[in-house]
Order: sequence, then structure tokens, then C-alpha cells
Amino acid sequence: SRKGSCTTPKTKAACMKASSPKPSQKDAKKNGNSTHKASAAKASNPSPQKKQDRKKSSAMQATAAAGKPENTFSAEIQREKGDPSVCKKGKVSATDKSTPKGTTDSRVLVYKDVLDKLKIRSKERSTASRKVNELLQTLLSHIKAKDNSFKSVEKLPTGSYYEHVKISEPNEFDIMLKIPVERIGLREYDQDGAFYQISFKRNSKGNPLQPFVMSDGILSASKMLDKLRRIIKEAAKNNKELGIIVERKKPGSPAITLLTEIEQQKISVDIVLALEVRQVWPNSTKDGLDIREWLGTKVRKNFVFEPFYLVPKCTKKESYMLHKASSKDTWRISFSHIEKMMLRSHGNGKTCCEANGKKCCRKPCLKLLKYLLQELKKQHPRELSNFCSYHAKTSVFHAYVKRPKDEQWQCENIEDCFQQLLDDFIEYLKNKELPHFFIPSYNLFSPKLIDSESNSSLLRYIEYERNNMFPVFQTYVF
Repeated sequence: SRKGSCTTPKTKAACMKASSPKPSQKDAKKNGNSTHKASAAKASNPSPQKKQDRKKSSAMQATAAAGKPENTFSAEIQREKGDPSVCKKGKVSATDKSTPKGTTDSRVLVYKDVLDKLKIRSKERSTASRKVNELLQTLLSHIKAKDNSFKSVEKLPTGSYYEHVKISEPNEFDIMLKIPVERIGLREYDQDGAFYQISFKRNSKGNPLQPFVMSDGILSASKMLDKLRRIIKEAAKNNKELGIIVERKKPGSPAITLLTEIEQQKISVDIVLALEVRQVWPNSTKDGLDIREWLGTKVRKNFVFEPFYLVPKCTKKESYMLHKASSKDTWRISFSHIEKMMLRSHGNGKTCCEANGKKCCRKPCLKLLKYLLQELKKQHPRELSNFCSYHAKTSVFHAYVKRPKDEQWQCENIEDCFQQLLDDFIEYLKNKELPHFFIPSYNLFSPKLIDSESNSSLLRYIEYERNNMFPVFQTYVF
């Protein structure tokens, strides 16, 4: 064969490549146009994933153009202007519409973690309760034996511990020492309908409380409270094995606070003197306790036949300044025993939260609101000193009436339920009006009780917490 001929496989391949014709300019142009058309077709028919990305990008651009930051919590807290009473499963809430699902789920986990931490363990509960009961038994025996005026005194447990809404630790107890009274006259002290002066319709020498009746016939609240305090201090001194310290008197407080210790845990017991009155409730309560749609007409009727209580408590600020002397001998009406019954049997249905019944989130929401207020008060003690857990409880009672059905408080919807509860509380702050649940004419957020600066501060702090996923809750959990 000749030199350079295509005989080997490698040389054959080279020869074939060399002999194949090169495309002309016309053909190259044609091929280029085909490639361009294919790319254009592909661009006009993107994949489903790219379509979704484009829509998301367009939505983000539109949000930015409207001046609304993406993914903020301020949008989340806006509520629909329709029926505020629905937070059922399957109902799309304002939170669902504007908050990423992951964010809502995270907040629900935070709520559940906080509630778990706030639970009082059964062992701690029984130990504290046993110690407090022993202490009270000793005190009652001493009080009855020491003064004939208090021989009929009996204990009435009240407050969050006995309502099963106590949070964190069993370190605070509220006990009423009740004394039954008969045939008393009530005179409203002011227009609120919550404060009264008391007189007896029969001035009998056999009346054990006669030593505390003043020359004008008015039963002196301050004298009775001072006498009881002296007796309790004497009991603490004579029974040192109980380890009781009587705390200094707090101005305006009806409570005698005892301090003790159980297994290195400090315990405070608030003793409140109370007169038990078994007669028709005052007229100021006529439009209160509106629980017909929630607990039923029959339950309300039974409650109204219960006694009411009067605790020694002077009025605040303007009323006190106008009537300094007489305000010390006023009594404030109390329905703490009814509140305890409502919280224990809180269901619209008869089996709500019972052993075999479905659980609701009424009490968990109350605990969250109480804890939020408690922690904000710790952070801002001066600004928020006039607020207390009773404001949270009153707000919750009104919420139970607004949303009376058990299905409106399902545990799986605690996010919506708590947000609506906050909406209610914020509205009371904005309007500076929180009606007492039993006495509608008594405004707990009245400017004479809560000044404007304190009101605005709490409103601002709550909004901040809600808009930033509740830092106080996360601090507690983590």
C-alpha cells in the first residue's frame, strides 16, 4: 500500500473526519435559529417549580412595593371584623391567613412548653397544702379561744391555688376567714357599687361584733382587721414550731400575710377577714354574672342564692382623698367563692374537662395570660404596679361569655384562642374600661384606679411581646 493511505483504524477515522464536508454559513445560521427557537419555547413553558418561584417572587415584589415587610407578626395579629367568637378547627383565622404555618406551629409549641413548665407537680402540691392546713388549724384554734368576737370564724379557701389555675409553684395561698352576720344594712359608699358601709338593723348587746360598732352605728372594718392582726401575731409568737412570720401591714391591703418555709421553699399565706352575708345581693349586681348562654340560666339562679362576702378594703385615690376617715371603714363586696365554682365547672357541656370528657383550653389560656402579666410586672414593676392577676381573670370570664361553646375552646386551637383573648384584653386597655364581672358599674380600668401612663405602657409591652413571638415565654422555656 502507498504511504499515507487509510489502512489502520486510527487513520481511517481521521480520514473520514477530514473528508466530511464542513457546514456552510447558511446551514450554521439555520441551526442557530433552531436552537434559539427551542430555548424560547422552553422559556415560555417553564417547569411547575419555576412557575411557583416566579409567583412567589412577584408576590414579594408587590408586598415590598406596598410598603409592607414580608413575614411580619404585625399582620398576624389583625383579626377579621366578622364574628369574633369562632376559633374552631377548619375555620380560617386571621393568623392562618397571614402567618407562615411553621411560625404558628412554633408558637403553639412555645405555649405548650410554657404550660408544661407552669404545672404544679402533685408531690409539691400535697406537701405545701398539708403544711398550710396544719398552720391554719393552729391559727383558728387560737383565734376562737382568744376573742369572743371571732368565735364563729371558719376558713374558706379561695384564690388561684384552689381554682386550679395557680402557675409555677404552690407558694401562694389565699384564705378567707369568714364570720357569718345577720340582718345588716348596706349603704353604698360611692357610685361604683362595690364598696359599702355596714350597720346592724338590731343593736343587740349579744352581738359578738358590737365592740367594733362606732358611735354612728357603722361597723369599723379597720378596727376588726387590726384586732385580728394582733391575735394572729400573738399566735405566731406562741407557736414558734410553725415558723410563721407576720409580714408588715401593706397600705390599703385587706390581707394579713404570713410567711413560712417548706423544704427550703418560701410560702406566703394571705389571710383575709370576710363577713358572710346571707341575704339578697345588692342592686349593683343585677346586670352582672351574665352566664346564661355559657353555664345556663339554672346555674346562674343557683349562684344568686349563694351568700356574698364583704372584705375590709378602703377605696382608692379620689374617693380616699375626699373621705379619708370614713374610707377606712368601708367593705368591698367579694364573689371569690362563685369565681372558684365557675372555673372548676367551666364547660358549656356537662363533661368538659372531666375524666372521660374532652379537654378544652379555657384554663390554659388563663394561665398564659396570667403568666404574661406576671412577667411583664417583674420587668416593669413601677409602671405596672396597679395591675394584678384579677384583671386577667375578669377578662377571661368575659371571654367565656363571648365564646360560650366548648368547641370554641378546643385544645388544638390554643393559638387562635389565646390570640383572641389578647385581642379582648388589649381592647379593654384601649377603651380604659374593664367591667367587673359581677358589678358592671365598677370599672377595673377606671382612670382613678389605673393611670393613663400605666395603661399605655402595658398596652405597648403586650403588643411588643405578641409581635415578637413572646420573648418572655421563650426565656422561661429555654
